[in-house]
Amino acid sequence: MILTESELTFSWTPLTAGFGITVFLATAIFSFLIWKRNHFSKPTGALEFLRLLIVAIVCLLLGQPEWREIYTPDEKPVIAILKDASGSMATADVIDADSPGEAPGTRAVFAEELNSAADWESLSEDFEIVRQDFSAAPADSTNLGDALTEILEQESQLRGVVLISDGDWNSGSAPNLAATRLRMQQIPVFTIPIGSETKLPDLEASAFDIPTFGIAGKPIRLPFSLTSSLPRSQTTNIEIRTSEGETFSQEVTIPAMGRVQDTMLWTPQTIGDYELTLTLPTVEEEFDRENNTITAPIAIRKEELKVLVIDSFPRWEYRYLRNALERDPGVEVRCLLYHPTVDALGNGPGYLEEFPEPDLLSTFDVIFLGDIGLAPDQLSLEELRAIKQQVATQAAGLVLLPGFRGNQFSLLETELEDLFPVHLDSAQPRGWGSPTPGQFELTELGARSLLTRLEDTENANASVWSSLPGFQWYAGVLRSKAGSEVLATHSSETNQFGRIPLIVTKTYGTGKILFMGTDGAWRWRKGVEDKYHYRFWGQVARWMAYQRNMASDELMRLFYSPDRPRTGDVLTLNANVMSVGGEPLQSARVSVQIISPSGAVETIQLQPGGEEQWGLFTGTFEPSEPGKHQMIMSCVENGGRLELELNVQGSELEQTGQPIRLDVMSEIARISRGEVLPSPTPDQIMEKLSAIPEPDPIERRLRIWANPWLIGAVILLLSIFWIGRKMTGAV
Repeated sequence: MILTESELTFSWTPLTAGFGITVFLATAIFSFLIWKRNHFSKPTGALEFLRLLIVAIVCLLLGQPEWREIYTPDEKPVIAILKDASGSMATADVIDADSPGEAPGTRAVFAEELNSAADWESLSEDFEIVRQDFSAAPADSTNLGDALTEILEQESQLRGVVLISDGDWNSGSAPNLAATRLRMQQIPVFTIPIGSETKLPDLEASAFDIPTFGIAGKPIRLPFSLTSSLPRSQTTNIEIRTSEGETFSQEVTIPAMGRVQDTMLWTPQTIGDYELTLTLPTVEEEFDRENNTITAPIAIRKEELKVLVIDSFPRWEYRYLRNALERDPGVEVRCLLYHPTVDALGNGPGYLEEFPEPDLLSTFDVIFLGDIGLAPDQLSLEELRAIKQQVATQAAGLVLLPGFRGNQFSLLETELEDLFPVHLDSAQPRGWGSPTPGQFELTELGARSLLTRLEDTENANASVWSSLPGFQWYAGVLRSKAGSEVLATHSSETNQFGRIPLIVTKTYGTGKILFMGTDGAWRWRKGVEDKYHYRFWGQVARWMAYQRNMASDELMRLFYSPDRPRTGDVLTLNANVMSVGGEPLQSARVSVQIISPSGAVETIQLQPGGEEQWGLFTGTFEPSEPGKHQMIMSCVENGGRLELELNVQGSELEQTGQPIRLDVMSEIARISRGEVLPSPTPDQIMEKLSAIPEPDPIERRLRIWANPWLIGAVILLLSIFWIGRKMTGAV
């Protein structure tokens, strides 16, 4: 900076000027008369001169004197050219206006041509040109806000910014905050959006969310999503190939500019680790043929589910449910039948003589609780508390199957009340019966749920549910609780809250709960035998035991949520840890070592779940890399070690083929008082930059009237004046 001008300035007003002159003249006359009266003595003359000096200084301060200095820059103003070098700039959707018949070029190439144009040199006489790339590799995101903020902080003589980008920002603070800072400094941003405003024609296999493991010999549903940006619908055959070479296909129709979600069935025959590859055939006009394939791993195991069924009387629902589970080769069933009206318990193969002890109860994956409640000849408070802990801390499933005797209403007065996903009607504890059979009606959520999928396609599944044999009794339910999911309602009966919910699910602690509001599912066998009845209850048992079976041995169990995580998700890790004797550990040193695909190692120390959750240890992990992660859990107290493979799906922030964010580029230009320059030539850019007005000179003002040193000097002079008067005997 160079000092070009300096001067002393006053801010007089007629009032302050007149007042100051009057006071000064009056003081001068008054001082002369005093001096004359004292025969023009030298001490008196000196004191009166001092008085007149003090009054003169005070009168000058009324004009607010300031020392003004003007500085002008001694360096050239800076024009910054910021070029986006992120992954999305690899999109080939820029058409050369001079060669419209040629294939589109990439955004990165066009941006580089603009950035390196020789025409920028024409501004070098008046400006210093600074070129910078931002969000270049190995960065996997675009941070527009930081790019603008950093150039503002780096260049003190910044006069303008040229931003060459597609506007796709996905990390950092919002760019409008940086644009606001630039506006406050009177620095405009000229944005040059590069790319197409519409998505390029493309077919994409966008999701393949298969379960992490399946059971040998059991059908597995493989959900997938396909996305199209073609201007027409596309009918094609998608193919899924296993790592063992097995292939199966299905015809799908993808709507124009739309998305389709569907599932395919696969029945693995052998156990082991597989990789399934979904392939969507390419079409000629497709932009990106690399996103038509997606691969996901799955582990196939031998099934060993343990189920406990508890009821009061051997009603029809209990009998057919027990038979359905016993005939399932992957399920081991134990029953506890109380018979409250007689002295003996139900007995036979698979029956228990008493409520299981904690070590035996902890082995059950799913508990079915029928028309039974809190009573001397049924369940006790301690047993109900044990069931609650099994669900909350051991990731077990609980199925509530009320009956017309209304015994489950007594559970609402116990700790199990929190587990109910519905509010029951206390005025109707025995439920509602009708000679006319009622029907289920799937909700929108139920139509998509794999739990209620009795047929392979949605239309066929909806048709099956509407034609199932009806039920003639249903529980007295008011409404579902907050946080629960209603899968099916009564097709015709309503109350003040709407349709009566009949199939409702929720999560509690680490476990899952299902409420079945009728006892007529056994009627589904009519005409089709066990097809739908067995299928439904088999799906329920496996859905509830899914998390418990992720990884386990005799001493430890590790499960996590969500079961198919993506990068950036917060993964909740839950572990059940037992002592060598089989007792749940209250405190222990439990750790999970996670090895990422790049080799980075992170150790998570799991914390105890609390006083009421013995044996449960929890922690969190946020994966940042896609791919297979090796998880090794260990416990010092029991010497256990458990290994598990976690597959994290990559959700890349930088995606090619997406339309540009013109709204972002426009907002940056508007806030900073710049301009959007679509498809500009270098000459047009030069013209805009040359029109940027010269910055105002920097003006600095020293406020003399408020200077503390001057105020101190006036006080010092007043003190001297007062002391002088005392010494001369004037006072």
